[in-house]
Amino acid sequence: MAFITRRKALQTALLGGAAACSTAPRLTPFTATSARAGGVFAHGVASGDPGPDSVVIWTRATTQDGRAVPVSWEVAADPAFADIRARGEALAAPGADWTVKAVPDGLAPGATYYYRFRAGQTVSPVGRTRTLPAGSIERAVFAAVSCSNYPFGFFNVYDQIARRDDLDAVIHLGDYLYEYGHDGYGGETGARLGRAHDPAHETVTLEDYRRRHAQYKSDPAAQAMHAAHPMIMIWDDHETANNSWRDGAENHDPETEGDWAARKRAALQAYYEWMPVREPGPGQAREALFRAYSFGDLLTLTALETRLMARARQFVYSEIIPTLKTPADVARFREEILWDASREMLGAAQLDYLDRAFRRSTAIGQPWRLVANQIIMANVTAPDLTPHVGEEDIVALEKEWDQARAFVEFSALGLPANLDAWDGYPAARERFYDVARNSGDGGLIVLTGDTHTWWANDLAARDGRRMGVELGTHSVTSPSPYRKSFLGGKGAEYALLTARENKAVRYLSGEDHGYVALELRRDGATARFMAVDTVESPAYNAFEKARFEIRRGRDGAAAFASAKGLSFKEQWLF
Repeated sequence: MAFITRRKALQTALLGGAAACSTAPRLTPFTATSARAGGVFAHGVASGDPGPDSVVIWTRATTQDGRAVPVSWEVAADPAFADIRARGEALAAPGADWTVKAVPDGLAPGATYYYRFRAGQTVSPVGRTRTLPAGSIERAVFAAVSCSNYPFGFFNVYDQIARRDDLDAVIHLGDYLYEYGHDGYGGETGARLGRAHDPAHETVTLEDYRRRHAQYKSDPAAQAMHAAHPMIMIWDDHETANNSWRDGAENHDPETEGDWAARKRAALQAYYEWMPVREPGPGQAREALFRAYSFGDLLTLTALETRLMARARQFVYSEIIPTLKTPADVARFREEILWDASREMLGAAQLDYLDRAFRRSTAIGQPWRLVANQIIMANVTAPDLTPHVGEEDIVALEKEWDQARAFVEFSALGLPANLDAWDGYPAARERFYDVARNSGDGGLIVLTGDTHTWWANDLAARDGRRMGVELGTHSVTSPSPYRKSFLGGKGAEYALLTARENKAVRYLSGEDHGYVALELRRDGATARFMAVDTVESPAYNAFEKARFEIRRGRDGAAAFASAKGLSFKEQWLF
């Protein structure tokens, strides 16, 4: 019997059939989130950054006269607050935009708690949170989510997550908000759906970023999710500006928007005010938002910072194309310029921190190292689009992306598809892999956001050694470059072509917004790609789009064992 490999299958990319899916399980919402916040506590409550004996709780007091407001808080073991475990007082003051963060400690590990705030006679909605477990545990369950662009649609994905009662934490992988104004990315859709950004202009100043955070926290689905679960949060680029790096951003013009360092400080101040995260420790930079969370004897979750601390400037397609005139130019770019060891991503301090976290995880016998990561880590070469995309397609695409023409030319050269991802920093990726390999014991699973696309990828070092697997989540609302309507209706073909041409890419789809539900057990892990059928209406249906079983191989590296819910062509490529 002849067998056809995934490399030989689908010699021409064609539109695939609808992926098989199963209906999502019936979920019970956290009842205290059913009443939307209002009045003094108009932006709801939130919790996050958990420890084994503490957790951050957050709210904001809305005032009419601009004066500071005394706020008290309580943490209880029951939703009726009959068993109070911690209480305290804080001041909602203008210097922090009237936001309040408290860190109740002395809590029990692996326990569920309820919290609320009070200002005068007004009581906030009740939130539910959870501390990190200690000792022996059999399972942990997470929802991984990213890219929630307010104008592009309703946060139905958040609503679906809020309805779960089995999560240890929600992992937000960045792009919690977007910086654009009404005339920017998503503006037309926002006007049509009645979800235009506030303020109307792009966020540049501290007041701008505060108003934008306030708008996102006013969304009822966002409030429900925050109230129902603790958050583990990292930022990507849009919390400051698109394609940000250590000393600037693609979407920052110093001539019209001022000093980048000042804009970055404003964005970070607003982020720390409005998010349930701990402040950086003494002597740490404001950019140092990287953390490690230990879940008993099962796993350590490390959350990376890949934007503002150490990242070198991204390569830009339109700047690179004019330099690649001969095959020798292309080879030099691929082997020397891309692999320049000075092109940093994480930086020495963060690598050292990860080394210590991985070593501790291995020492205490945890089988899994879970990594919260912003950008695609797998090796993904751009398939040649020139036979598939005509001039009319390019002109249409240029209206959405000014790099479109350069990218189509670039795709014919056998180079990485995304120079803003780890593929644009391969030496830095090898340094991360060295840390994982030298200090860990396999079991590496990477969760990734940024691309508004579903991914199931194999991870491998330059020498071919398997490192683990990567799970990429689709967005809350932002559109995918692999959706059917992209590239003149060829977006789904582009996804199949990319999977066919890249050994590392086991599954790729731009359809259906959603989140990754990841359950880890001692003997394996299950990743469910949970989707919603629309974000253009708050009425929606939810379903399981695909499911992947993950095991540790003989070499200790995490590997995909099986997949369900894929179309015929997707299963063949898997």
